[in-house]
Amino acid sequence: MRILLTGVTGQVGWELQRSLACLGEVRAPGRQALDLTQPDSIRRAVRDWRPELIVNPAAHTAVDRAEAEPDLAAAINAVAPGILAEEAAKLGALLVHYSTDYVFDGGKATPYVEDDAANPQNVYGRTKLAGEEAVRANNPKHLILRTSWVYGRRGGNFLRTMQRLMRERPELRIVADQIGSPTWSRLIAEATGQMLAQCLGPNRRPGFVPWGTYHLTCAGATSWHGFAQAIAELDRIEPAPRLIPIPSADYPTPAKRPLNSRLSNARLAATFGLALPDWRRALELCLGE
Repeated sequence: MRILLTGVTGQVGWELQRSLACLGEVRAPGRQALDLTQPDSIRRAVRDWRPELIVNPAAHTAVDRAEAEPDLAAAINAVAPGILAEEAAKLGALLVHYSTDYVFDGGKATPYVEDDAANPQNVYGRTKLAGEEAVRANNPKHLILRTSWVYGRRGGNFLRTMQRLMRERPELRIVADQIGSPTWSRLIAEATGQMLAQCLGPNRRPGFVPWGTYHLTCAGATSWHGFAQAIAELDRIEPAPRLIPIPSADYPTPAKRPLNSRLSNARLAATFGLALPDWRRALELCLGE
């Protein structure tokens, strides 16, 4: 199988190189060969390779910076996925596209399910929702995987930021009223590989047509403050800094964040029989590699 992978330098894209390798030949072009801000570059890359599977973890993920550069965020998060979906449909190819908890406003008291009404509160969330809609409109053969609070051992993310700051400062003020499920990028990639094996692999299930939207996060939930506490404990940071819980109002940011980012993974379990481990266990595995 010919596979086209975008965003190979990102957290999830980097991990996907390994998890997709068992399914076929992965082409992961850099920006010179595949520039997601340029529609012609996207079309040319797809038409040259003629993949049977396109996996698109690439995104403009700088949530606060997106407020100041909405056109760039829209080009990468909204326009590019629509073009990828359109080109995939012409080839009869499956498109896997990643989205975010930020498509929701965070006002629900329980975990969000896939069919809950979206109501993004920032540019990042609005452009990611537009990308979802473009994928659905242009190629019914798709998997949209919403995840949340992604971290890993490379790239810019909360884990790496906390590891640095905790060794530099004796005291940190961490938001404690935003709740979500920290999710290790490697587990996202591995779960994606297992989903695709069921859809496209040599032992795929006959008549299995699971196309649609799924939530894909680690189990359980915590706050950013709870996540920071776990990092300090499991990474054995000494001397341990003092972590002060604060409300979002005390840490204003250009982009508004949802207070509830919890996503229900019930559809993923029912359809694919997959469930990611608890977020704390996943963090322990990540730090222990």
